[in-house]
Amino acid sequence: MRTRRSLEELRQRGIRLEWATNGWNVLEVVVTIGLGIAARSLAMVAFGLDSVVEVFASTVVIRNLHDRRHDPGDRRVHRSLRLLAVAFWLLGACLLVASVRGIVLATHPEHSPVGMAWLALTAVVMFALAASKRITGRELGSEPLTAEASLTFLDGCLSTGILLALALNATLGWWWADAGAALVVAGFGVAQGVRHWRESAPHTDDIG
Repeated sequence: MRTRRSLEELRQRGIRLEWATNGWNVLEVVVTIGLGIAARSLAMVAFGLDSVVEVFASTVVIRNLHDRRHDPGDRRVHRSLRLLAVAFWLLGACLLVASVRGIVLATHPEHSPVGMAWLALTAVVMFALAASKRITGRELGSEPLTAEASLTFLDGCLSTGILLALALNATLGWWWADAGAALVVAGFGVAQGVRHWRESAPHTDDIG
């Protein structure tokens, strides 16, 4: 059985990880959008805008971890999971719109070595944060933290996909790969939202 001290240490670790994610995502909003506009990359611009959604998701988890009141039936947990599901859907919607627009307008992104370096660094940071949050969430038994780790992992996948797309465009001229990468991640985001919404439904033994 875990001691109260060990649970508190895990809780504080989870809060620090979420604040670290928020800090990086704020950088993403500024840096990625700027680099995306310079490179005419719709996927990079969408990636920067999606960071706002992730800040919202991390804030939901931070609030959940700070709230130590008795939670009969895990109502606050279920509410947090539903808010995270909405965040996944917003992420998917933003990426879908940007992807379709890029394909219809045949937007050709330009070569951006700085943007590619930033995306590579972002992928490393996001995958590391996702792994740490998943481990901490499981040890703490926090469903919201574990669910949000999936959103952070998707962020890492998205940055990797856009990085690959920019590399393919630079080497092979595959301009559509930029929008295609965002479209694939959009599908995963919507699927994750559906999964977490279903998980947010109260268990039958919690009703009544």
